[in-house]
Amino acid sequence: MTSKTFGAGKKLVVIGAGFAGIATALRLRAIGYDVTLMERLDSLGGRAQVFERGGYRHDAGPTVITAPFLFDELFELFDEKLSDHLDFVPLDPFYRFHFADGSQFDYRASIEDTLTEIRRFNPDDADGYLKLLEKSKKVYDVGFKQLVHRPFTRVWDMIKQVPALLILKCYKTVSQMVNSHLKHPLIRQAFSIHPLLVGGNPFKTTAIYTLIHYLERRWGVFFCMGGTGKLVEELGALMARQGINIQFNADVDEIIIENKRATGVRLSNNQIVDADLVVFGGDPETCYQHLLPKKKPSLPSIKKQYSMGLYVLYFGTNKLYPDVAHHSIWMGPRFKQLLSEIFDAKHMSEDFSLYVHRPTATDKSFAPEGCESFYVLCPVPNLQGNVKWETEGEVLRDRIVTALEETILPDLSSVIEEVFWMTPEDFASDYRSMHGAGFSIEPRLTQSAWFRFHNRDSAIDNLYFVGAGTHPGAGLPGVVSSAKVVEELLTGVEVGSGG
Repeated sequence: MTSKTFGAGKKLVVIGAGFAGIATALRLRAIGYDVTLMERLDSLGGRAQVFERGGYRHDAGPTVITAPFLFDELFELFDEKLSDHLDFVPLDPFYRFHFADGSQFDYRASIEDTLTEIRRFNPDDADGYLKLLEKSKKVYDVGFKQLVHRPFTRVWDMIKQVPALLILKCYKTVSQMVNSHLKHPLIRQAFSIHPLLVGGNPFKTTAIYTLIHYLERRWGVFFCMGGTGKLVEELGALMARQGINIQFNADVDEIIIENKRATGVRLSNNQIVDADLVVFGGDPETCYQHLLPKKKPSLPSIKKQYSMGLYVLYFGTNKLYPDVAHHSIWMGPRFKQLLSEIFDAKHMSEDFSLYVHRPTATDKSFAPEGCESFYVLCPVPNLQGNVKWETEGEVLRDRIVTALEETILPDLSSVIEEVFWMTPEDFASDYRSMHGAGFSIEPRLTQSAWFRFHNRDSAIDNLYFVGAGTHPGAGLPGVVSSAKVVEELLTGVEVGSGG
C-alpha cells in the first residue's frame, strides 16, 4: 500500500475527465496529491456522456463493463464499496450475433452453453474453442497480469518481455490465432471481433489482444444499472467526497513548460493554474500538436496508424422488441474485405456491420413505458478518408434503419422516434480526437507497449499521459489501467492487476 502522504502538498492537474482522467485523479488523490480535474465539456465522462431526448436516455460512448474489479478498486482506495453505490448486473448472453445468412449465435456466460451454440455450426469447433480459450488464458496471464499495469517508458522494459510473447506467438494476429483453432467461417468471425472493441482490425491486431476473450470469460460481461452515465456520476460523487476540485468548461490551451518541467496550464480564458505535476487524459498527439511547444513526441518517428472512426445512431421506438438481446453484433455479408476498406482504403462501403445496444433489455428506465432505447454503432473510416459527413450521416442513418427493419427490428421505420447521430467529425470536435478516430491509435504490434505513446514524457519528467492512446490501450479496462501505470511510475511501487 502506497503511503497516503506520498503526494502531500503537491498540486496535480489532470486534463480530461474521461474514465482515464477520473481514475488518475482518484488514484493520485489517494496517495496525497491536491488534485484539480479539468474538463472542457460541461459534464464528466469524456466519451461516456449521457444524452436525453424525448424521454429516452442513451449512454453516448462505452456500454460494456468488463474487468469490474478495476472499478471496485477505485472505491476501495478510500475504504468504500462500489456495491453500496452501484449495481453491476451480469449479462447472458454476452453478445448475440446475427449473421448475413439469417443464422444466430449466442456467446453465452457459461462455457457449456457456448459450446452447445458452437456445435450447432460445427461440432469439431467445440474442442477448438476450448483450445482457443486455453491459449487466451495463457496470453491473459502474461499480457494482462504482467504487462498491462507495467510501465513501458524504456525499450528494455519491452525487450525483456519478448521471450514470453514469442512463446505465446503474439507476433501473429488475432485472426490468425482464432483461425488456427476454429474452422467454421461464422464462428471464426464471432471470436475475432474483440479487437474492434478497442479500435483494432483483427487481421492486423497483435494476438496479445486475444486476452480480451479470457478477460470476459474470467470476469463476465456486465451492465451498470442506470448505465455507464450512472457509473460516471457515482465516481464523480466519490471525487467530491475526497475533495478533488473539478472544473467544467475548462479548455486548456497550453501546458506551461519551464526548464523542461511542466509548471501549470493556461486555459482559453488566460487563467493560469499552477501544478507540480500534469497528467493529460486525452489523445496524446492532440497534446503534442496543440498544448506543448513544438517538440518530438515520446514515440519513435513512424507514421501512426489510427483506429477506425465511429458512426453512432441513437433512437427510441414506441414498440417493444423483447427478442433482441442487450448486446447484439449484426454482421454484414463481408468481414475481412469490409474491414480493409474501413481501415486501409478509408472509404465508405455499400455494406456494414453493426453493434446494437438495447439497454432496455436490462434497465427499463432508459425509455418511457412500452418503449425501447437503442444505440447502434457502425465502424466507418476515420477523417483521413474523404467521407462527406454533412450528407453521408443522413444517408447512413436510412441504410441502417432499413437493414435492421429487414432483420431484427421489424416495423422499425414506422415506430422509430427521437433520432440523432454522431460522426467522426463530432469525435474530432467534441473530444479532440485525432482524425476523429474512435480509439486513438490502432493496437498493432508496432503500436503496443513501448511503441505506443509513453505514459511519461521522455523529456518533461513531470508530464504524464493516460487514456486510449497510451499504454496499455483503449477500452474501459485499458484506460482505467493506464492510471495504475502512472501511479507506479510516480511511486516506484508495483500496482497489482487485481485479476
